[in-house]
Amino acid sequence: MKKRALLPALFLLLSGACIYYAAAAGGSSSDPLISLSYLNGTFTNTVQQQVAALKSGAPVSSSSNADTWTETRLKSGDVLSGSTGTCVLPLAGSMSVSFSSGAVVDVSSGTEILSGSALTARHRYLVAESTTATFTVAGKTAVLDYQGPYSLSYSAATDYNAMAAALKNIHLFRGSLTGYGSGFDLEVSPTRLQALIMFIRLLGEENEALAYTETTPFTDIAPGSEPARYVGYAYSKGYTNGYTKTTFRPSQKVNAYQYVEFVLRALGYSNTGTTDLTGTLDRAVSSGVLTAGESAMLARDTFLRAELVYISWYSLDAQVSSTGQTLRQSLLSKGIFTESENLSATALISGPRIS
Repeated sequence: MKKRALLPALFLLLSGACIYYAAAAGGSSSDPLISLSYLNGTFTNTVQQQVAALKSGAPVSSSSNADTWTETRLKSGDVLSGSTGTCVLPLAGSMSVSFSSGAVVDVSSGTEILSGSALTARHRYLVAESTTATFTVAGKTAVLDYQGPYSLSYSAATDYNAMAAALKNIHLFRGSLTGYGSGFDLEVSPTRLQALIMFIRLLGEENEALAYTETTPFTDIAPGSEPARYVGYAYSKGYTNGYTKTTFRPSQKVNAYQYVEFVLRALGYSNTGTTDLTGTLDRAVSSGVLTAGESAMLARDTFLRAELVYISWYSLDAQVSSTGQTLRQSLLSKGIFTESENLSATALISGPRIS
């Protein structure tokens, strides 16, 4: 039972919550998850040295130190490196950890993990003594909390996070009520309702939709709600026919073909009479909405909100078939966003399109 008494003390030394969870996970004195001699000896000594260095202002074994839990959005290939005492908490997306020697502890379960392991969302991980570990984003995006000594390095991969921020800057993307990752939820699949709302925004008709007060024929849309305004407006304009005559299925997931078809409608290259979507990506390429590389990526990968913001952002540079203007120029002329907002949004994007 001595081990249980020791762990909260180490928690205070680290000024974080990692070790607390190891104590909660527990073990027995005959079969400890982390040995008492290890905690009393090398680990405690190393942590005390790190804390003393931080208090004195002396440099520690990383380029920076996060005194409190700090959240960041990352993209594929981005890396957070940490040394003894670093804690990480992946909130969304896929990440893995690597280290050549030493140990990294999953303190939520009280077990050491192997180098190369995938991290479990909402588990807290601690870099043990004499260890340097790298935490790498394996998916397209991730949200990570971290605390302690760290350094960050960034890849040249497609930055879906920047596109979400850019679309938000020009009022085309709000995000959700999720309390982390700016509410972008780029790591989850979009729903039919979310896809429809983005479609209406790309048309520049959101204000008209929000002012709509008539009823809808769909029994799975709450009367008088905000979704009822979007869906009712789209139905009245002939933009959607619903899933059936009486249901819309707002929470059902959409795929890349369905969302790209919405974008083609917004640009005037399709209409609600198109029901066979097998050629949708090819038509998007021939219409200049997608590149061949983007079409291949969408056909191959699971469709997430990351891809939804990607398609939406680059659709702004496609021509509206009836006017010869780009969609961006059309939305500017409608006053959906200002030229200053457009320039600020564009400045957030670096790197080429997927070709």
